[in-house]
Parts: sequence; C-alpha cells; structure tokens
Amino acid sequence: MSDTYRALTRKYRPNSFDDIVSQDHVSNTLMNAIKQNRLSHAYMFCGPRGVGKTTMARVLARVINQIDSSVDGESLNQTLNIIEMDAASNNKVEDVHHLRESVRIPPQNGRYKVFIVDEVHMLSKAAFNALLKTLEEPPEHAIFIFATTEPHKVLPTILSRVQRFDFKRISVDEIVHRLRKISLDENISIDEESLHVIAKKADGALRDALGLMDQAIAFCGDTITHNELLQALNVVGTERLFQFMKCVKDHDADAGLDLINTLLQEGYDIQEFLIGLTEHLRNLYIAHHSPQMYLVEASEDTKNRYKETANDFSRDDLMRMLHIVSEAQIKLKDASQPRIQFEITLLKLIHMERTESLKQLLTELDELKKNFGNQVASLNSTVQSAEERVKEEDSGPVKEEKKIAEEGTIADQNAGQPLNGTPSQGSLASEAETPASESQTVTDPVHTSPAPEANTELPPEPVQELTPEPVDDEYDLGSPAIETSITKKARVLHNIPNGVSTAPKPVQTSQESNIAAGPNKKLKIEDVQAIWPKYLESLVDRIPKILELQVQRVKPVQLKGHELTLQCDNPLSQRMLDEQALDLAKLLKEHTGVVFRFKTQVLNTPETQQKARNPYERFKEIQQKDPILRDLVERFGAELEY
Repeated sequence: MSDTYRALTRKYRPNSFDDIVSQDHVSNTLMNAIKQNRLSHAYMFCGPRGVGKTTMARVLARVINQIDSSVDGESLNQTLNIIEMDAASNNKVEDVHHLRESVRIPPQNGRYKVFIVDEVHMLSKAAFNALLKTLEEPPEHAIFIFATTEPHKVLPTILSRVQRFDFKRISVDEIVHRLRKISLDENISIDEESLHVIAKKADGALRDALGLMDQAIAFCGDTITHNELLQALNVVGTERLFQFMKCVKDHDADAGLDLINTLLQEGYDIQEFLIGLTEHLRNLYIAHHSPQMYLVEASEDTKNRYKETANDFSRDDLMRMLHIVSEAQIKLKDASQPRIQFEITLLKLIHMERTESLKQLLTELDELKKNFGNQVASLNSTVQSAEERVKEEDSGPVKEEKKIAEEGTIADQNAGQPLNGTPSQGSLASEAETPASESQTVTDPVHTSPAPEANTELPPEPVQELTPEPVDDEYDLGSPAIETSITKKARVLHNIPNGVSTAPKPVQTSQESNIAAGPNKKLKIEDVQAIWPKYLESLVDRIPKILELQVQRVKPVQLKGHELTLQCDNPLSQRMLDEQALDLAKLLKEHTGVVFRFKTQVLNTPETQQKARNPYERFKEIQQKDPILRDLVERFGAELEY
C-alpha cells in the first residue's frame, strides 16, 4: 500500500470501457457509436447508486477526446474540454444560463466539449425549461451527458431530446470477482465467505462494496476473518441464522430466546436480522430444488449447507415461515415494544405446527367425510326399505279382501257348517246333531275363541263395539268408518248387524291419554307441540345420531289436516328431514296414533341471514370471538382466500 492513502472507490475507478463491471450493454453501444461516428448530442444515464453512471460518462468523454490514461478520472474536470456540474447544488436558472454561455465556447484542444451533469433530476422546472432550446439544438462540438437515479422526476421534454441508457445492478458474483482482484492487488488476505458477505451487503453497488472493503481493512488489517468482518459491519452471519433454524427444527423455545438476547446484546438491529432471516428462508426454499441453486448468492460450502438444512423442513413450512416473517417486518415499524414483537414472531416459528401433523388432520377429516357418506348411504337404504314396506302395507288390504272373499265363497258352499259358534238360519237342526268332534273353530278378526261343545247352551255373547282405525293420509282422527267391501264381507261371514262397527278399538297408551280424550277428537298443533319433547326423547338410540341432532333443532309450527309443518334453521336440516320424513312420521305415530305427512320449511331470520354472509366476513368474526381459532391462525400464519 502507498504512503499517500486513497480510498478504494477513488483508486480503482475505471478509466476504460473494459474496466466497467456488468454494464456491457451500455459500453458496447457507445463504442460502436464512436467507431461509426454516430455520437448523439445528449445522453441520459439512469440507474441505482454505485453502478457506474458517472464513471461511464467520464470514460466516454476521455475516449472521444483521446485523453491519455495517465490523467486520472477525477482530474478530467480540470481540463477545458470536460465540464462537470452537480445539479444538486447548482439547480437554479442562473446556473443553467452560465452553462449555456459555456456551450458557445468551442473546445481548446480536442474535438468535443463534454458537459456532465450529475443528479440532473434535482434541477428546478424553470432550469429545465431554460435548458430545452440549447439541449435540442446545441453546437456541433457540444455533447451533454446527464446522470440520475430518479429518471421519473426529469421532465418528459428533456427525456425526449436524449438517448437513454438504463444501468443494472451488479450481481454478487461479479462484485466478488472484482473484490478478489483488488484484494490481490492490495495484498489483503480474505476468505471467500467474507467476500460474499461484503458483496451481499453492498446490494448491487460496486462503489458500496469498495467502501465496505475499506472499512473491513481498517478494522481487521491485512488479514480479514469472517467473525471479525461480521463484527465490523454489524451483519448477522449465516451461522447465527442456521443456529436459529436448528431451534425452530427442535421446537426449542429456550435456546431461541437465548439467541435473541445474545443478538440484541451485541447490538444487532432487529430489522436487519429479519431481513437476513427472510433471505435465509428463501434460500432454504430454493434448496429443495437443487437445479435452481444458482439463484442462491452464497459460497459453495454455504450452498451445500443449505441443501442439508432444507431437508428438515417442507416447502409448505418454509412458505408459512416466510409469510410470518414478512408480516413481522411490517408490524415492527409501528410496534411500541419492538423487542417483544420480535420475540413473538420468532416464537411463532418455533411453535408452528409442521405440515406432517396438518396432513394427518386432513386425513382424519377425509375419513370422517367417508364415514358420513356411508352413514348417509345407509339412511338412504333405510328410507328405500321403508318405502317398500309401505307399498307392501298398502297392498295388504287388497290381499285380505281377496282372502275374505274366498272364505265367503266357501261359506256359501258349506252353509250348514257353524261359523264362530253361531248357527246359521238354514241349519239349526243339523247343527244340534253335529258331534263335538266335528265342530269347527273359526278365527275372528277381532278376537279368537274356541268352539263350544255340542249340545251345550251358551249364553249370548255381548257384542263389542269397535271403532275404526284412522287412515294415515286420507281421513281425520275420529272420522266415521267407511263401508268397504272388506267390512261387508266380514258382516256376511260373522252375521254382524249393520249398526255395529267392525273396526277394532285403538289401544290408548298413557302418553296419549292427555291428548285424545275420545275417538272423535281432532288433534291440534298445540297437542303436537305438547308431546314433541317426549317424542324427541324417544328418538334416542333409535335413529342415527346426526339425524337426531337435526330433529332436535326442529319445531312444529302448523297442523293442517294430516300435514304437519316443521320449521328448521338451515337447508341441511330440511334436506335430511325430507329424506327421512316417513320413518320419523311412523315414530311420531306412537305418541299421536296418526301418521302425519311432514312439510319442512327454512326459517328466514336475521340470524340465518347473518349466516348467509360471505365466508371471509364470517371467518373474521369467528376469529375475533374464538381465542383458540385466533391462536391457530396466528400460529400457522393462515389466511382465508376469498
């Protein structure tokens, strides 16, 4: 190193197009324009800081005026043909007027007079307007080169009069290559990992990288070590980030809190740590797909370590972690206690459930869904079998009528034979002579009694008055019996007078004694509502549990004939009740003696309308009310996509 020290940013400023790093698209265009003698009268160099805009302008001015390389780039301003102006401090109209006066003077030596205006966006609007005419029609010997980091602030009238070149950020590998060359020239010993730390800290600006290199040399001397460099630049190293990810892997909250305390005691900035952690998680995410490792800006050893650590987490876990950390960076700016917010964020990562457990939960939900589907299928089969039974019951009276008709035909043929112990009018004498062994026993539809012995006088049997059983869907409770062909045949066979009813009396239970006071009493909705609680109790263990839960939420509201209107609060209950209406009606018959026809309707109330809101609003409301759900959302970092 020389006795008179100069900063690396000044000492290693490029003097030719070949020395400029990562701006080949600009260098090649300008060199071709010089060879073809097609130089424009005005150029605009745009791009971020430290990428070589001013350096490119000086190299262009040096080449077109053929200035010797022995003249330093900073000394070019001392020549009469190259004039540099800082628009940040010379942004008035008077400064532009002075520039216009200088344009008129031809170059003293050389071919062109070059005007380099740095930070041109700082000029006032009046200064821009004063420059317009000169910029559009300058003398043949004048060339303007503008440099700016904010081209959007430049007037469109200025941009339309220049050739614009956009400079790009310099990659980490190119900065590392340049720093390695400079360290060899300066006899500085530095490891590869430290070079990557400086290059990443520079954020695409070679000038910033040279400044950080100067700082590291001042702190560490001729030998720069990785740990000392991290301490000098106050950068969170990858080793600390790997240690923290180990705490996340092991769910070790105590070790994580100790690491956080150590970082804060050493003076590390919280935002810097979160930025480093975000990049670390991003690199781990990429490391799951090895062919894309070129996207990771790190040394080869660090890349291999990323691959090993990435196997401890799934890509879904890393994505959720990235979401949590990125949200924490936004919240931390407005937090009154940044440290606590910082610790909460990192504890979320440590306690976060892994994807494997979530997959197991989803598997169990799928099994539950399958079981529910099987249960619904069994319910459907039950309904189908019940419908078949109803059809058989409906066809039963027809079969019975045919049977009675056949018996009546036999009775007509054997008119002399006794029926139910009662002699017919045409064979009383022969009945008395029939021995006891030849007497027959006939089964009464109402009751059964054995035939009396021969020559035995029986007391007259009292006639039992029978009340008709109500028909399910055609007659009201207590309606008079309708004479059918069946009852007529029964009267002929049993010699029952026309005034006596043939229908059996219904057996009345104790539960029904308070409802049906007489055979002709008609049920009201109040009666059904009174027995509804007992009906619900009787359903326990007799129907599927899921159907039982839905029936418990239903209320009878109207009774019109045999049509019972039930009110439910959701379409699912309505659908299940419609599917199982027949079985439920038969179970209700045990309490009322009547098979009702169910009609279900959904109640439209503000509560049900509130349930009809969009899922996002309902999810947010439930999340605010339920602390467990809110804790799960915060822990998993989940959001409802709607």
